[in-house]
Amino acid sequence: MEKARKRKAFITAMIFIFPFFLLYTVFTIWPVIQGFYVSLHKWGLMGKQDFVGLDNYAKFIGDKNFWKALTATAFFVVITTPVLVLLSMILGMLANRPTKMKKTLRIIYYLPNVLSVSVASFIAKYVFSPYTGLMNGVLHALGILSPSEELQWLNEPGLAWVTVSAMTVWWTLGFSMLLYISALQDISTDVYEAAMIDGANSTQTLFRITIPLLKPTIWLVTLLQMIACFKVFGQIQLITGGGPGSTTRPMIQYIYENAFQKNNMGYAAAMSYVLFAILLVLSIGQQILQRRGED
Repeated sequence: MEKARKRKAFITAMIFIFPFFLLYTVFTIWPVIQGFYVSLHKWGLMGKQDFVGLDNYAKFIGDKNFWKALTATAFFVVITTPVLVLLSMILGMLANRPTKMKKTLRIIYYLPNVLSVSVASFIAKYVFSPYTGLMNGVLHALGILSPSEELQWLNEPGLAWVTVSAMTVWWTLGFSMLLYISALQDISTDVYEAAMIDGANSTQTLFRITIPLLKPTIWLVTLLQMIACFKVFGQIQLITGGGPGSTTRPMIQYIYENAFQKNNMGYAAAMSYVLFAILLVLSIGQQILQRRGED
């Protein structure tokens, strides 16, 4: 009787799981397998042309544009991820304070996250455009720039990176902020009350209670933002187009260009798996560091 009940429960569970598993297989697992198959061939938009084995994977070793795009992507990750992690934590703490403005602050901080990448990129291009842009206008009003001077935010490599990074931080920090708010609400008030009784001030409470208890969330946000920044494409494509020149061209854009402009989908698929391998190694490395830190 017990076995029949367990068998019935198992069959019922499988019935509910099967639709998801079917869709996940068709739209996730199968494309991954098919993508690897494509990477082993010379493959154009018209289909398979010739089997080349691992030649596509060997090709990127001598491809200067590949390494340049990978370097640009890594640079974007390095300058953007720490800012996202730190700023979203600060905003999460501000939005979690027991004030009348708490709900309003959460809405204001999260609001940019609901925008599509095209809308957010259009706003960034308007804000940072020369002559008519908001940023140069503010700098003129503050006297930082002379009336005849204009910063070419989108035409100089360093300023282009500032533009893309600032837009990305503004646009995406809302989600990470919510993760921090959720983690902050899980911290018992008894811990803070005990600290106050022991004479701890606000600074000691922040660095010895709040931040240590937020470490799992900090690791999670860092991992999610690092992966998201490595996959950056839309805002760079829409704001700078990878320019000036190719200084801001990320990996995903270079993969896109090889696949759909150069009609070399096999090589593009191989580069996609190289990027996947890089993200996998970084993710595993972070998990190892996190576990060592917890130990």
